[in-house]
Amino acid sequence: MASGVALSKIRLGLALLVMLLGGLIASTSPALADLRVCNQTGDPISVALGYRAERGWQSEGWWVAAPSQCATVYQGNLNSRFFYLFAADDIGGGAWDGSVYMCTRDDSFTIFGVEDCLARGYERTGFFEVDTQNKPDWTLQLTDPTNNDTQSTDNGDQAPPDDATTGPPDQGTGQGTDTGTDGGDAGGGGTD
Repeated sequence: MASGVALSKIRLGLALLVMLLGGLIASTSPALADLRVCNQTGDPISVALGYRAERGWQSEGWWVAAPSQCATVYQGNLNSRFFYLFAADDIGGGAWDGSVYMCTRDDSFTIFGVEDCLARGYERTGFFEVDTQNKPDWTLQLTDPTNNDTQSTDNGDQAPPDDATTGPPDQGTGQGTDTGTDGGDAGGGGTD
């Protein structure tokens, strides 16, 4: 009988040790840092993203966020202070847009460069600027497309440096040297 009690205590100790180790492993895994767009409307929305990438300005789309759902449009630590978004209400009409023009198309896309959109066979679409304040994680709530209503949520915990400005892309004459290529579905069109 005494050996049964000892065996029971050993099993309990092993179970507690496994739970403790599991908790330590889970607590050391890195926090997810992403740019998310949440749909607070009654209709699905389609979202396109623009940002400064290694090759220059890049636009991607489309992510679809169902009502009361979020779409992760950029995965990983946000490596730039400014991102640019365009979103459209797929059923009720209306859009969240702005005065920073980038290239888009109706199908899923990854497009390099912001110049000569029409000449390159793309649409020229006005994006609005999102200032993430150099935080590694950011969530944007889209509420009313007729008024371009948005609410940003700071999910990061780092203070932005005072000199953190990258600014929007040059919206000048459109005379750029980057010819841009269509990257197909890479990076765009995902649904969360």
